[in-house]
Amino acid sequence: MNIFNLSSGGLAVAFLHWFPAAASATTHVKATAAAASASIPPWLCIPFVGLLLSIAIVPLIKPDWWDRNKGKAVLVWSLLFIIPFAITCGIGRTTDVVLDCIFNDYLTFIILLFGLFCVSGNITLEGDLAGSPRINVILLLIGTLLSSWIGTTGASMLMVRPIIKVNSWRKRKSHIMIFFIFLISNLGGCLTPIGDPPLLMGFMRGVPFFWSLHLFPVLAFNAAVLLLIFYWIDRYNYRKDIAEGWKPDISKPGGKVKIHGLHNIFFLIMIVIGVILSGTLPTIPAFKDASGNVLGIHITSNVTLGFPSIIEVAIILSAAWLSFRTTDKTVRTKNHFTWGAIQEVATLFIGIFITMQPALILLKLHGAELGLNQPAQMFWAAGALSSFLDNTPTYLVFLTTAGALGFTSGLSTSVGMIPLKMLMAISCGSVFMGANTYIGNAPNFMVKSISDENGIRMPSFFGYMLWSVAFLIPVFLLDTLIFFL
Repeated sequence: MNIFNLSSGGLAVAFLHWFPAAASATTHVKATAAAASASIPPWLCIPFVGLLLSIAIVPLIKPDWWDRNKGKAVLVWSLLFIIPFAITCGIGRTTDVVLDCIFNDYLTFIILLFGLFCVSGNITLEGDLAGSPRINVILLLIGTLLSSWIGTTGASMLMVRPIIKVNSWRKRKSHIMIFFIFLISNLGGCLTPIGDPPLLMGFMRGVPFFWSLHLFPVLAFNAAVLLLIFYWIDRYNYRKDIAEGWKPDISKPGGKVKIHGLHNIFFLIMIVIGVILSGTLPTIPAFKDASGNVLGIHITSNVTLGFPSIIEVAIILSAAWLSFRTTDKTVRTKNHFTWGAIQEVATLFIGIFITMQPALILLKLHGAELGLNQPAQMFWAAGALSSFLDNTPTYLVFLTTAGALGFTSGLSTSVGMIPLKMLMAISCGSVFMGANTYIGNAPNFMVKSISDENGIRMPSFFGYMLWSVAFLIPVFLLDTLIFFL
């Protein structure tokens, strides 16, 4: 599926200059035949960078204008890519690139987010739990472990409202949601192919389903360090809240918890099954033509919406509809459920998906020329690009490159033999470093939007990156020293 991490064209182009050409293997990750047939000028990445800067800066200086006009800004930056691309590369190729992006990337991406948003909005937690440091660490740990089994997006949507609710009495709570994004929306998804789409793509290329459990020591180390840091930060803020008179409701004895809408877990499982099918059905001969291409509805001669994606969309939309039909609306009222968060994500990410195409094409065409042949290099290269670019093609580029380097020992996959440490580095870089920015992984921005809606003042785009640089980058440096050298 599609989903989820994003990088600036500048990063993609810069990597082509920073690393010497050393790998002789050819890497090719198909978007469409037309999109991958020829290179494109790097300056076409400018609209993508411009859109990212708009998302980061304009809300700080013109928040009211941005709230009213973000859709227009997305349209302008999209056209600033589409028109020059059409002039440079032709209308036919531009049509293929844009339609392939919309139907095979954005559509499944936003439908998944929509389905999870609807189903999770119909589950609410009531009880006497108060957001203390100990309770928050436990909830973050539970969500982190869930991420590998229902996906980072599923776990984020399931856990975000309960954590917001138990901390509703707190004054200082933005740090809670920042570490929520670090752990639940990103790092926790590394243990199974269900957890994050890059790992699902690896599974489809011969990586055993449970191989990702090899990443547990890395996850355990990172989670332990981050949860320890979080505990001290949360305890400091908790004590300040108490000292200023902010106190939870203690009129009732604590410890009672009641979940309403629990039957929606079944619909959440339906969505997970839909995601798994979207990754496994294309490998079944019944879904392929004689040439090995996935069968589907032809949008153009070079763009096909595959039947596995259609099945996935149908399952997810059915789950969302059934969730609303079978859940009393009072549950959504208790959750302060509105459509604002999903509308904002849908608006911004269609522009991001369209304008990032030049950066993705450059990466696909020139990824093998980066000269990366060490696990530590793969970890940081895949991670840096996955902080801004779609992490699924990024993972595939580096996986294919590693498989073509001629190693004679390691794990045998359909793209070649890959040493275990190399595969660990590519997987961890692609999954973990989506936490570096709000746009690095789809649930990041969704969690931010829901937090904003519930009165939690989240940091700006660059403000969030200060947190990731301060706390995540040192942990990733330790990962490099301990696991990838």
